[in-house]
Formats: sequence, C-alpha cells, structure tokens
Amino acid sequence: MTMRNYDRFIPGEEIKDVSQWQFGAIDTAAQLLQAQVQAREAQEELVHAEAQRQQAYQDGYAAGVVQGKLAAEQALQQQMRDFLANQANDAATQLAQLFASAQRQLQEAEQVMAQGLLALACELARQVLRRELAVDTQAVLPVIKEALTLLATEHKTAVVKLAPADLAALGEQIQAEFGGLGLTLREDAGLQQGDCVVESAGTVVDGTVPKRWQRAVATLGLTSGWEHNDDPA
Repeated sequence: MTMRNYDRFIPGEEIKDVSQWQFGAIDTAAQLLQAQVQAREAQEELVHAEAQRQQAYQDGYAAGVVQGKLAAEQALQQQMRDFLANQANDAATQLAQLFASAQRQLQEAEQVMAQGLLALACELARQVLRRELAVDTQAVLPVIKEALTLLATEHKTAVVKLAPADLAALGEQIQAEFGGLGLTLREDAGLQQGDCVVESAGTVVDGTVPKRWQRAVATLGLTSGWEHNDDPA
C-alpha cells in the first residue's frame, strides 16, 4: 500500500480550512483553574480560621469556667476563714467574759467567806473576852493606865468611874498604884465589870468594854456590837 504524501503532510489547498490556534483559551482556562484553586484555598483558610476561632472560644470558655470555679472556691474558702475567725473571736470574747465573771464571783465568794470567818472570829473573841472579864478582876487596870496616859494627867487631877464590883475589889490597889496622881474614884452603877470612864480637865476617855470593842472591830471593817440580844443578863 502506497501512502499518499498528504497522509503525512497537509496539502496547501487544505490549509485554508484550518483555523489558526489561539493560546488565549488556554490562558483563560489556566486562570480559571488558578482562581478555583485560590477560592478553594481561601475557603479552606476560612474554615481553618473558623475552626481556630471555635477552638479558641471553647478553650477560652473552658479557661473561664476553670477560673470562675477557682475564684468561687477561693471566695468560699475566704468566707469560711472569715466566719471561723469571727466565731473564734466571739468564742474568745465570751470565754473572757465568762472568766471575768467567774473571777468576780470567786472574789465575791472569797470576800463573803472572809467576812464570815472574820465575824466568826470576832464572835469567838467576844465570848472569850466576856469570860476573861468575869474571871479576871485585874482586867480594868491596864485600861485605867492607858486612859490616864492619853490624858497626860501628870500633876493633874482625874476622876475615875468604875463598876461597883471593880471599885470594891480594886479601889485600894488603884490608889496605891497611881498614888502620884490626884485620882478620885467613883462608883457608877451604869457601868459593867471591866468598864471605866476617866475625866480630866473637861476631857473624857470612854474606856467601857462596848466602846473599846467597837473601836477594835472597826479597824477590821466590822460593825459587830458588844452586846447581843441572846447574851445572858
């Protein structure tokens, strides 16, 4: 088989039927393809950015939840500490008040006990003194001497009043013991055994037992009288 020449070459007469190739169509297609690629990349970037934004939002929300929870826990813990501190302060204040009240009550009780013991001691002393005065007929002599000393009756006269029983028992002894003084002894029925009243130059020394007792207990802060209603007559 013989191949014709125009099987390999295009005859000139046929060239007029061939249109000239234009590269513009290829360029447009390439640009369109590039635009599609760019659009797809832009879309992917948008999707990626949105995903990043969503992830950031979720991360921020989670972090906010954690921070809020942590802040709430810290606030609750601080409230608990404040509450416990206030409770401790209130308890300490109440304890201090109770202690002070107990101290006051204890002091008051001690004072009452001390006063009671002192009153009891004074009552025992009163009973002992009454018996001593009934037995010891010399008990009034120191009282007379003390009264004369208080009056400073040297070279002066004095009047000494005694109970009838004491004057009868001690009159001569008193005159002998205080012979250097101008003493006048007088009986006073209103006086009891152990009593004496000394007068000199208008000055009176009350040496009666009730008066001496009153002065003695007054130094102890007491007002216990010498005579009691239940004392024997």
